[in-house]
Amino acid sequence: MKPRVKYSVIPNLPPPLEVLRDLAYNLCFSWKDELWDLFQRLDPGLWEECGHNPAFMLGLISQERLDELSRDQGFVSQLERVGEDFNRYLSQPRVQAEKYSPEAPLRVAYFSAEFGLAECLPIYSGGLGVLSGDHLKSASDLNVPLVGVGLLYQEGYFRQYLSADGWQMETYPVNDFANMPVKLVRDEEGRPVTVTVDFKGEQVHVMIWRVNVGRVPLYLLDTNMPSNAPEFRGTTGQLYGGNREMRIRQEIVLGIAGVRALKALGIELSVAHMNEGHSAFSALERINMLRKEKGISFDAAREIVLASTVFTTHTPVPAGNDLFEPELVRAYFEEYTKDLGINFKVLLGYGRLEPRDEEEPFGMTTLALRLSAHTNAVSRLHGKVSRAMWQKVWPHHPVEDVPIDHITNGIHVPTWTSKEITGLFDRYLGPNWGEDPESEKLWDQARNIPDTELWRTHERCREMLIAFARRRLAAQLESRGASTAEIQAAREVLTPEALTIGFARRFATYKRATLIFADPDRLDRIINHSQFPVQIIIAGKAHPRDNEGKELIKRIIHLCNDDRFRRRVVFLEDYDLYTARYLVSGADLWLNTPRRPLEACGTSGMKALANGSLNLSTLDGWWDEAYHRDLGWALGHGEIYTDHGAQDSIESRDLHNLLEQEVVPLFYTRGSDGIPREWVKKMREGLRRLAPVFSSHRMVQEYMDRYYLPCSRRFNVLCKNNFEGATELARWRQRLMVAWHEVSIEELIAGNGLERPVGQGLQVTARVRLGSLGPDDVVVEAYYGRLDQNGDFSDRETVILSVEDSSDGLYTYSGRVPTNRTGRFGYTVRIMPSHERLENPFAMGLVTWA
Repeated sequence: MKPRVKYSVIPNLPPPLEVLRDLAYNLCFSWKDELWDLFQRLDPGLWEECGHNPAFMLGLISQERLDELSRDQGFVSQLERVGEDFNRYLSQPRVQAEKYSPEAPLRVAYFSAEFGLAECLPIYSGGLGVLSGDHLKSASDLNVPLVGVGLLYQEGYFRQYLSADGWQMETYPVNDFANMPVKLVRDEEGRPVTVTVDFKGEQVHVMIWRVNVGRVPLYLLDTNMPSNAPEFRGTTGQLYGGNREMRIRQEIVLGIAGVRALKALGIELSVAHMNEGHSAFSALERINMLRKEKGISFDAAREIVLASTVFTTHTPVPAGNDLFEPELVRAYFEEYTKDLGINFKVLLGYGRLEPRDEEEPFGMTTLALRLSAHTNAVSRLHGKVSRAMWQKVWPHHPVEDVPIDHITNGIHVPTWTSKEITGLFDRYLGPNWGEDPESEKLWDQARNIPDTELWRTHERCREMLIAFARRRLAAQLESRGASTAEIQAAREVLTPEALTIGFARRFATYKRATLIFADPDRLDRIINHSQFPVQIIIAGKAHPRDNEGKELIKRIIHLCNDDRFRRRVVFLEDYDLYTARYLVSGADLWLNTPRRPLEACGTSGMKALANGSLNLSTLDGWWDEAYHRDLGWALGHGEIYTDHGAQDSIESRDLHNLLEQEVVPLFYTRGSDGIPREWVKKMREGLRRLAPVFSSHRMVQEYMDRYYLPCSRRFNVLCKNNFEGATELARWRQRLMVAWHEVSIEELIAGNGLERPVGQGLQVTARVRLGSLGPDDVVVEAYYGRLDQNGDFSDRETVILSVEDSSDGLYTYSGRVPTNRTGRFGYTVRIMPSHERLENPFAMGLVTWA
C-alpha cells in the first residue's frame, strides 16, 4: 500500500532557539567546536545516539526539553553568542570573493564522486572523499567563489562488521535524507528542481539537493525518483557499487547532469575542477552546452572548455582509473556524439592512449587529460609517477616534459585537531589561528608552547583514545554475542601510559597493513616489554570485492585473539570520520607502510601531525617531501623493489629495528618530571615546520593562484566579442595540425667551441623550416641540461631562441645557453606551438626535435 499524500514533520522550536535550525543545516559544526558543544549540550546521550547529526537530533529531542532550554538563560546566552559568531563567519570573510578576480567573474565548480564532510553524511569511502571535503571547507574559510558537485547516495558506502572468524561483512543502511543536513532544491513555486540525462534512449530525471559547507554550497544529485525506471532509480544507490554499466551511469549523472544542474540553478561557471576522472564527462557536456546555446563549433567550444578545466589525478593504481569497453560507451554515447557534432570514433579517441587502437577500452582519466589545460598529481613523487604512467598521451615529449604538475594535498586543520589541542593552539597561536592555518609565521609561535603543556595535552588525548577504543571493542564483541567475560576483558585492554601506535586506512594490499606483524615473535618482545610496553590500534575497511584486503583484516583479527597480543593489539570496526579523529589525536606514533611509489599522497599522517603525533612511514606520497630526521622516522631510503617478497622481509626487519632501537627508547627516556623532552621536541618541530605546509588552506590557495585564476581569465578572454577568441584559436589550432608536418630543423650550429668557461655561455644557432607557418605560430627553444653516465639528460631547462633573419623559406634562430655550473652538459633544439596562444602548449602534442 502506497501513501496518497506525503508530508514532513519538522521540529517546533521555541523562538529563542530558532537559530538552531540554521546551525543544524550548515556543516560548520563539523569543524567549529563551539557549535559541536552547543548541540551536545542539548542532550549528550541523544547527540551520541543520533550519530552527531544535528538535523536528526532536532527531530528526536522532546518538546519538553526544548521548552526547558528556551528558559535556561545560560544556554540561551551561549546560543546567542555562537549564533552571532556563526553569522559573522558567513558575512565577514577575511577576503571578499570579488577581490580574487576584480576584472571578470570567477566561479569554480568542483566535481567529485565522494565528499567526506561529517559522519552524519556518509557519502564517502576514504581519502579521496575526505580530501574533497577538506577542499570545500578551506574554500569556505578562504571565501573562494566555489561550488561543489557530487552524488547523494541512498546507501552511501558500506558499514563494516566482522564475523567471529574475523571476515569482513558489509551492511548498507539506507540514508534518510529527511533527517540529514541536506535540503531538496525547489523552485519559486515549491517544486523540486530537476534535470534530465539520457540512458540508452530513455530519459532519466535527476533531483538536486543542497548541503551548506560554511559559505560553500555543495549540490548533490539523486536519481531515486518515481518517474524513473526501477533499473535507473538506483543509479545513485551505492558509492562504488554495482557493475561497469552502473559505474558509467553514475559518471554520466555526475558529469553531464552535474553541469546541467548548475545551469538549472543559474550558476555560470568559469572554471571546472575535476577531482579524479569520475567527472570527466562534465567537459563533454560543457562543450555540448556551448554548441547548443551559443551556436559555436565543436572546436571553438573545446578551446573554451580545455582552457578552463583543471584535472587532479589521484592514484597510480590501475583500479582507480575507470575503463569502459567501447560497446558499453556506444550504448550510452552514440546519440550524444551527434549533439556534440563529432563522430563516435572521435569520442573514443579522446579516451584512448592510442586513439586509433579500436580494441583499447575508453579511459576516463585519458579523457580528462585530453580535455584539461592543467593536470596535477597530489604530491611531488606522485607527479613523477603520473608523468611516466601517462606519457603515451604525449608520445613525442620526454617523460620529464609530460604536462602533469603536482599540488600536494593538505588537510583542513581545524576539522582534525582535537578539542584539547585546539585549546592549546588558541592560547599560544591566537584564537583565530583556524582562519589562517597555512601561515608559517603563525605556526612558528608553536616554539612558545611549554614542554609540559604540550605533553600533558597529548597524554589527555591518548587517554581519551584508549577509553574510546575500549568502549568500541566491547560494543563489537557484544554485537557478536560474546560472553560477559570477553566483554569485560575488552574494557580492560590497552594501557593509557603505553606508547601507542595508530594505523588506519583502506585495506588495499599495497598499503601492507600486516607488515608490522611479519615476525610475531619479535613483535611480542617489543610490545610486551616489562618496562617499555607498546600497543597498536588498527582500523580500516577493505573494498567489498577485495578478498585479499579482507584476508589481511582476518589475519590481524586472529593475531588480536592470540594471548600474546590480546591486551596490546586492537582492531576497531567500521572506521569512519569520528573514529579517525580519536585515532589521529591520541596516537603517539602514526604508522604508514605503503609500497613505494603506490601511495599518491596519503593524508592521515598529516592529521596525526597536526595533533602533535610523530610519523613513521615509507618515503612515499607526502612523507617523501616532509621527512626530516628531526620530525619523525623513515622506513627505508626510497628504494623501489621488483621482488615484493624480499622487500617485505627487509622492510619488516627495518621497522622492528626502528621501533626497538630508536622509537621506543626516545619515548621512554624521561626527565625527572616524567616528560620525554626529545620526543616533545620532535612534536613541536613537526607542528612548527610541517603543519602550515600540509594544510588544505595552502593547497586551495595554490589551486587558486596557479590554476583557477589563470583559467578564469583565459575563459573570459576566449568568450569575449561573441567568442571571437575561441573561434580564432580553433582555426589556428586546425591550421597547425594540418601544417605541422612541414616544420623541420634543417641545421644546428654549435658556436664558440664545445668547451666553455663558467659564466660565458654557449651560442646556439638553428636554421628551421616552417613551411606555411610563420614565427608567430611557433616557439623555438634550446633544450639543455646536465648529462648522466649514459649521455641522457639528468635535468633540463629551456631557453627561447630569437628569430634573426630568413631567406628561401629558412629562418635562423639564435640565443645563448648559460654555463653557470661545471660538468658534462648537452643541448638540442625543439619547436613547439606558440606559448602565447595556448594555456598549455603541450596540450596539442606537437613538437619537432633537432
